[in-house]
Amino acid sequence: MDEKIAKAEKLLKDYTKGKYAFGTGCIDSLGDFVSEFGKNILLIISPNEWAKALREKIEKVLNDKRINIVARADTSRENSPVEDVFALADLIRTSKPECIVCVGGGSAIDTAKASNVLASLEKDNSRIEKYFGAGEVGKRMQELKVRNLYPFIAVQVASGSGSHISKYANITDLRTSQKKLIIDEEIVPVRAVFDYSFTASMPESLTKDGALDGFSHCLEVYYGFDEKNKDFKLVEQVCLTGISLIVENLPYLINDLEDVGLREKIGIATDLGGYAIMLYGTNGAHLNSFSFVDILPHGRACAILNPYYTVFFTPSIENKLRKLAPIYQEYSDKDLSILKGKKLGIEIARAMTEFSRTIGFPTALSEVKGFNDEHIRRAVNAAKNPQLESKLKNMPVPITSEEVELYIKPVLEAAKEGDFGKIKFRE
Repeated sequence: MDEKIAKAEKLLKDYTKGKYAFGTGCIDSLGDFVSEFGKNILLIISPNEWAKALREKIEKVLNDKRINIVARADTSRENSPVEDVFALADLIRTSKPECIVCVGGGSAIDTAKASNVLASLEKDNSRIEKYFGAGEVGKRMQELKVRNLYPFIAVQVASGSGSHISKYANITDLRTSQKKLIIDEEIVPVRAVFDYSFTASMPESLTKDGALDGFSHCLEVYYGFDEKNKDFKLVEQVCLTGISLIVENLPYLINDLEDVGLREKIGIATDLGGYAIMLYGTNGAHLNSFSFVDILPHGRACAILNPYYTVFFTPSIENKLRKLAPIYQEYSDKDLSILKGKKLGIEIARAMTEFSRTIGFPTALSEVKGFNDEHIRRAVNAAKNPQLESKLKNMPVPITSEEVELYIKPVLEAAKEGDFGKIKFRE
């Protein structure tokens, strides 16, 4: 077995403690997991033709365990629109299942998480706004003396978000094209299953976007986590293993999308990204990506922005950049091992953009169809929102909402033009 895969498996097993079945051929675990919580379930799964074989497989697993599907729902649209959250919450209230099972990608699972919160804690859908931010679900549960939400089991089918093993749910207001985030331990699925072979149906664009989402989880957590913290070695191991698996294998996978071995490597790498965001939060690139939902997939937005944040963070992360240098060396014409300070940060950022170029991603916001200065204004304003304050605090160069114009805006202007020279460093 590949040494990095073996390391990744051990890390994930240590983290999930028997509550997560992952790897090729593991889908039969779903029946046993569901049986722990009850036989009457709400099943959320795509009705589309591409998912026909998946539906048949899932239903066979459930039938074999004599599990009763009391209600069904289609998976949500991309980016978890708030209207889809409301519709699913209403169905949960009506059907009152013993367990909720969602088979889908990150958007479907995020929608199910948020719907479960509303159905469990509210009589209607009017108060969703109060749950955005960190820890608000748990607070409300204490107020109401509610011990648990509906048991929720996630069956992941797309490598990327890590939603099936994390405490995050991204929800989108389509009217404003702005994402908001629920962050709470209470919404982590009670059980999860990810058969990596299911990702072979992912098209090239989604494969790349998902991989770079998982990559960004690892990178941003690695950048933000304090090197002096006693858990830093664990964080470093999780993040660097995930980053290297993606950088080394994604270019090969996009040339052979049906290679199950490569699918497994990308799947387990993005799972490490899901683990990473349970250890610490993401920061700059994720924060700004929420404002580009109308023009960019999430992973692609993060991929564009992270090189520019790498340069901005350089004075605080030089030791970490040295660990990234060997991973990116093949994408640079400079010897990264001998560089120091800002030169090291800029050259690694250039290597990141070269990697993006290699897989066919844009490397500047101006290359994106539909981008305009309104997106920068929206991103700057969103960064000042107290509900997203955790992203500012998670940065290795933490800033306040009052400093967003001074530092975040120049990073976005740099990303617009592809010009690292526009970035303003904090003294």
